[in-house]
Amino acid sequence: MVAFIYVFLTVLAFTTFYPFWNSLIISLNEGMDTSKGGVTFWPRVFTWDNYEIVFREEKLINAFGVTIMRTIVGTVASILATAIFAYGMTKRELIGRKYYMVMCIITMYFGGGLIPTYLLIRKLHLFDSFWVFIIPSLISVWNMIIFRTFFKELPQGLEESAKIDGAGNWGTFFRIIFPLSGPVLATLSLFTAIAHWNEWFVASIYIMNEKLYPIQTLLRQILFSNIASDQMANLDASALSRLNNAKTITSKSLSMATMMVATLPIVAVYPFLQRYFVKGVLVGSLKE
Repeated sequence: MVAFIYVFLTVLAFTTFYPFWNSLIISLNEGMDTSKGGVTFWPRVFTWDNYEIVFREEKLINAFGVTIMRTIVGTVASILATAIFAYGMTKRELIGRKYYMVMCIITMYFGGGLIPTYLLIRKLHLFDSFWVFIIPSLISVWNMIIFRTFFKELPQGLEESAKIDGAGNWGTFFRIIFPLSGPVLATLSLFTAIAHWNEWFVASIYIMNEKLYPIQTLLRQILFSNIASDQMANLDASALSRLNNAKTITSKSLSMATMMVATLPIVAVYPFLQRYFVKGVLVGSLKE
């Protein structure tokens, strides 16, 4: 039975990891050679040409910058706002606390719909603005519940000691509660950052200016249109002359390289925060 479990998990891990690995291999292989088939585990004709074209494309570099800025600003703002909200919801003296909690829970099950949300975004003058990535997703109810539960499990004596020393609610939160929330902060920050990094739908609906497109929205266009072919057609002669094997690049190989550029940075963050996962999520969600 144990052997079967190990075999099953090995097969499952392989089927999960292989598509990512194969995409990486294709991005490192000559496009024309890839089109012949048979490129599976290792590059048959290794080349950096696909990545050289990706990093020469101004649209992609700009989209990458937008994504990085969105991820940093969105994660910091969302975690800070959600943690403050959760801390306030732990106060028994808060008038209407149960009512606020019910209203928060309702938003987890029901949304306003795309058209009302679109009209609201326009009314708030967030249409075609960088802040449309940040403000609508500023508060996460699920993260708030985890924060709230984590804060309630902290010893009450900590807050009482802070009050005796003259600290108010803000001082207690930023000097004591927030610094003690390392594991849950790291875990929820990673989840929030991944959500911002991978999100493409908001830009496709509310952004008309291509200079504000994040990398995932641009990647979607590349994968579902002929933009990759257009990129190669629009390269100037000097760029092509610096690429000895530019004629071997195909739309598929260029798409795979773009996908790797969009995926690898956020994947690289996981190993550094892995040790916080179990403790951070479970401590804040064992009981309510």
